[in-house]
Order: sequence, then structure tokens, then C-alpha cells
Amino acid sequence: MKILILRFSSIGDIVLTTPVVRCQKAQLPNVEIHFATKPQYEGILQANPNIDKVITLQGSVANLAKTLRLEKYDAVLDLHANLRTRMLRSLMPGVPFSVFRKQNLRKWLLVKKLSRKPCEHVVYRYMETVKKWGVQYDGKGLDYYYKDCEIPSLPSSYVAYAIGGTWATKRMPENKIAELVEASNAHFVLLGDSNDAMVGESIAAMFPNRVSNMCGKLSLDQSAKVIAGADKVLTHDTGLMHIAAALQKSILSIWGNTTPDFGMGPFLPDAVKTGPVLVQAEGVFCRPCSKIGFNACPKGHFDCMQKQSVAEISRLLQQM
Repeated sequence: MKILILRFSSIGDIVLTTPVVRCQKAQLPNVEIHFATKPQYEGILQANPNIDKVITLQGSVANLAKTLRLEKYDAVLDLHANLRTRMLRSLMPGVPFSVFRKQNLRKWLLVKKLSRKPCEHVVYRYMETVKKWGVQYDGKGLDYYYKDCEIPSLPSSYVAYAIGGTWATKRMPENKIAELVEASNAHFVLLGDSNDAMVGESIAAMFPNRVSNMCGKLSLDQSAKVIAGADKVLTHDTGLMHIAAALQKSILSIWGNTTPDFGMGPFLPDAVKTGPVLVQAEGVFCRPCSKIGFNACPKGHFDCMQKQSVAEISRLLQQM
């Protein structure tokens, strides 16, 4: 059996598909699994031993469809379910497909404060696409395989803090990060991409003996290795949060305009009895204001992050 999985972005969403990959490989005899994604995310999948081939979107969807038709797949799992993947499926006539439930209506109801019913975690919704073959979730959580790589010398004990996030409303502002570092006696290793470099440099300049700024300096695999060596992981709602979950780290995640009720919280193996610590500002009734995020607070106050209790976060972090 030859199966194609479609998930073009982003880091966290792709990591969250790994239970589907692993469970199929373990439970379907002689299955061959291919995964189609964008070129910038290819590295997330290349080291995964459960994936036989990674195919990247080069150019148009039509060009990709030509390549995929030559593979003669027995089935397609659409774990993205957007316009691009619908177009791609239409260009592969005769190939059965299964599409995951996005639960956009339920997310909209949560944003509009018309319901408090949380979404089912996306991992379970991904797993539904393979139930027809008798594949069941094995309880082992997420996978992230990183290639052996060198990282800068770091203290023997540290907290990895993923300060990034695609949208500004998912990130603690610089002043709150500084307050949090000041309130703790831990050594923090700041992780993020080049967009987070200026904030990282500023925080490191304030606390030169207790902060190592790695933002924009590491590959994703290097960042994963830093997370693997951390005592604890502090994170926003971002892709590195899901990598930390895959590496089964102790996680404290800080939530701004989004909410774990969207079904995208840290997902740990069933055997892990101590779940992640989820921190959300109390009494901020305008959140969640979006299922994704904004470049700035729509109301201008950014209370979902500015009203985070630094003292409470520091206390929780120390207790972990």
C-alpha cells in the first residue's frame, strides 16, 4: 500500500502529524509513506524513519500533481484541508482520499464567545483519517527526529525559552520577558528565528550573566537539540512548543490571543502523567480574538499578554 500525506505548513502542524505517520508504519503491513510539504519544511521530515519519501512543492500545484500522479498512490491523506490541497486532490482523479476535520465552526464560536466547547485535539482528528484501515493511535505522543549537529556551549542547567511566534499577539512583549527573567534565578536560553533576534539581543544585554540569546543563530535541528538538553521549556504558542512535546520535555506554555481550546495545545504521550502547565491571563474577556493571531492587538491594550502574572509564571516554572 502506498500512501501520500499532504501537509504543507507549518512547523508545529507538521510535527502534530507524526503520530499518523508512525501508527500507519507500525500497523499497516508493507506500507510505503510519502509526505508532500513546502521546501522550507522538508528538514522536519527527512530524518523521520517512518517516512519513505519527502516530496516538496516546487512551482505550481499542477506541476506537483504531475509528479504525484507518476507515483500511483493507493490513497491520499489530506491533513491540511485548504484550497491548495483540494486543487491537488482534484488533479489526482481516481485516488481515494481522506480529509481531517478542521472544526473551523467550533473555533469561530469560541472566538465569538458563542460557545465554550473546546475542539478535539488535532492529533485525534488527524488519526480519524486512517481509522478505515484499522489504524489506531498508540498513545506514544509526537515524534521529532533531528540530525546530529553541533550547538554552542551552554550552561549545564538552563531553561529553554521559545520567545517567538508567527503572530505578535502570540508573543510576550519584550518588557514582560524582561520581567520574567528578572523574577527568576534560572539561566535562560532564548530560541527563535531572525525575527526574534532584536528582542533576544536586548534581553541578553539586560541580563548578560543569565541569558544566552540563540534567536536567529540556530537551525531548527540545533534548536531542537538545545530543547532536548534543557531542564524545562518555557514557550509561547509556537512550533517549538510542539517539538518540546515531541521530545517529552517539561513544558510551561504561555497563551496570548489564542487558546488551547482550539485543539492545538502541547500533546504528550499517555504514559506521561504530569501534563504541560498552561498559563492564560485571567479576566481578559476578549480572548480568544482569533484562531490564528494578529500583528497587533485589535483593541490596542494587549491585555492577554500584558496582564500575565510574571510572579505566578516564575513560581510555576520553579515548581516544575
